[in-house]
Amino acid sequence: MKEATANSVLFVGAFPRPAAIERFVSGDLAGRLQACGWKVGLTSRQPNRTSRLASIILGTWRGSRRCGIACVDVFSGPAFFWAEAACAILRRARKPYILTLHGGNLPEFSKRNSSRVAKLLMSAAAVTCPSPYLATEMRQFRSNLALIPNGVDLSRYRFREVQPPLRHLVWLRAFHEIYNPVMAVEVLAELRHEQEMKLTMIGPDKQDGSLQDTRKRAGKLGVDSGVSFLGAVPKANVPEALAGGHIFINTSQLDNTPVSVIEAMACGLPVVSTNVGGIPYLLEDGKTALLVQPGNVGQMAEAVARLVTDPDLTAQLCANGRKLAESFDWEVVLPQWCRLLNNVISGPSLANR
Repeated sequence: MKEATANSVLFVGAFPRPAAIERFVSGDLAGRLQACGWKVGLTSRQPNRTSRLASIILGTWRGSRRCGIACVDVFSGPAFFWAEAACAILRRARKPYILTLHGGNLPEFSKRNSSRVAKLLMSAAAVTCPSPYLATEMRQFRSNLALIPNGVDLSRYRFREVQPPLRHLVWLRAFHEIYNPVMAVEVLAELRHEQEMKLTMIGPDKQDGSLQDTRKRAGKLGVDSGVSFLGAVPKANVPEALAGGHIFINTSQLDNTPVSVIEAMACGLPVVSTNVGGIPYLLEDGKTALLVQPGNVGQMAEAVARLVTDPDLTAQLCANGRKLAESFDWEVVLPQWCRLLNNVISGPSLANR
């Protein structure tokens, strides 16, 4: 058995394929820590959800014998119970662990499972949140939450000033009902009554019927010829895909701090988004984006039209958005993680476990 070392960290979450690991925030963090000299382990890489629990349990048990510390992703739904199981193993092995909270639905899930959530959060050496939204909503379960944003490699995203005419909308999320992709084509239909617009939709199919519904709706509204479905795009190709657009639209019904919005701002695209969940904590209406009510197609179409006709406003949003995106650069975020890991390893527990 390999001897545990202090600078060895085990990441517990969902990392389906090694080649796609950079798509996941914790996976990207793991790679960057490894480049800084940390020894890194990952579990689980199982793509099948039904077998992931067994893989996480086995991977955590094995990894706990070699790691000095663990970082565990905490989501709502079944993934929360996977985190509970992993943390139980880590406690038995007497290994400190840091929890990282994710997902716009976690606050609602936590209200329904308050005692279990509070118990898990209080058992950790530290708990991090990637957004002020989650930090605010989850503080009732533990007061000393550390706010560390999701990192983005800003060097990959070249800022450019969009030039009129602005005719190309871009949407980048997974095709799932919580992201309301149908709304994007409805916004396009509303706009095409007055001006020629096109829409590029980028993202994987989560197979809940949302992609099919979006295609059908586009056909019914007569805008299918103006919509391009690119499917899932490798992370390395996202900057190029975004650079082809003029305005980024985010139609979510539930959200936290979407990396796709940060990526769009990094590229210099003005953003129009629904004001759900963590979005108002991330974006300021009229300063870094234009915010509209969820599901309100008319409001979003009007906001897009406003950008088309007001170049000064567009330029202001683009400049402010890029400045905001710079605060998420890995050069800013990674040192925060290194300090936290070192503090937990070298210092006393940060919680009454």
